[in-house]
Amino acid sequence: MTEHANPSPSRSKSRWRRWLAEAALVVVVLAGIHFWQTRDVSYGPAPALAGQLLDGTPVSLASERDKPVLVHFWAEWCPICKLEQDSIQALSQDYRVLSVATTSGDAAAVRAFMQREGLSFPTLVDEEGVMGRTWGIKGVPASFVIDGDGNIAHATVGYTTGLGLRLRLWLADR
Repeated sequence: MTEHANPSPSRSKSRWRRWLAEAALVVVVLAGIHFWQTRDVSYGPAPALAGQLLDGTPVSLASERDKPVLVHFWAEWCPICKLEQDSIQALSQDYRVLSVATTSGDAAAVRAFMQREGLSFPTLVDEEGVMGRTWGIKGVPASFVIDGDGNIAHATVGYTTGLGLRLRLWLADR
């Protein structure tokens, strides 16, 4: 039997400590990135958001009360947004979703993109990025979970899993 076959208890403890220290470092780095990316986004009461959806239906975030709503800013040209689009589509079947296509062209261009991709979630068009700037967005994708009182419960910039968004929506509904 070699010396490595049965490590000593002190060697095992050393490995666990090193592993925990590395895991803690990863968590700190990821938290730092999250806080840096969301440093300018809105918190507290959700800013106004209103307009016409791609199908012409008028919509206002102010009318979306009592249940949480996901406000999701995305762009047609954004590769990370494309990775998330199936999750947003699935979420829209179970939760209220209001998406904003920012700097992605006019309504016809956004409509054509969504049809090509098989997407049907409610979408406002923000051709010039004005709505995004109002919400403090400097990059996409950006997701905001608005609670039933109209306050921003969670804000995320960058890729977020569908499970992560579901969890945030569930927490906002408690």
